[in-house]
Amino acid sequence: MTTEAFSQLQNLYKRLHDKIESHHPVCQISGKCCRFQEYGHTLFLSQIEADLLVSEGLPPDSIIDDASCPFQVGNICTAREKRPLGCRVYFCDPSYTGVAEQLTEEFLDELKDLHTLHGQNWNYGPLSQHLQNHKSTSENPNERLF
Repeated sequence: MTTEAFSQLQNLYKRLHDKIESHHPVCQISGKCCRFQEYGHTLFLSQIEADLLVSEGLPPDSIIDDASCPFQVGNICTAREKRPLGCRVYFCDPSYTGVAEQLTEEFLDELKDLHTLHGQNWNYGPLSQHLQNHKSTSENPNERLF
C-alpha cells in the first residue's frame, strides 16, 4: 500500500477520533477489547487497515488465532497508532452504547471509498484472517490468500 493511502487512512482515523471524543467515552484499560474469545466479539478490518497495522511486521512470536489480538501485551495495545477502526470505536463504557455502531457505519463507507480510490478490492474480514494472509505472503511473496 502507498504512503498516500496510509496518510489518507490516518486522516480518516483523526476525524473518527474527534467524533469519538465528542461523546467522552471512558476507557478503563481492561484489555477486554483485545481478548475476543473471552468477551464474545470479533475484530473486523479492511485490507488497507490490515496493511497499515502490519506495516512494521507482527510482534515477535505472535500467536494468530481468533482468541485475542497479538498486538496486546498485558492490557496494553502495542499498535495504538495503527489500530483499525473497530478498535478505535470499541469502549466498554455503558454511556457509549450504540455510538460505536453508528460511527462504524459512517466510517465504513469512507473506508470503502479509500479502497476504490487506491484500486484495492474491498476485503473486510476478521483480524486473524488478515494476519494469516500477511504471514503467508511474507513467507511466500508470490502467494496471496484473498
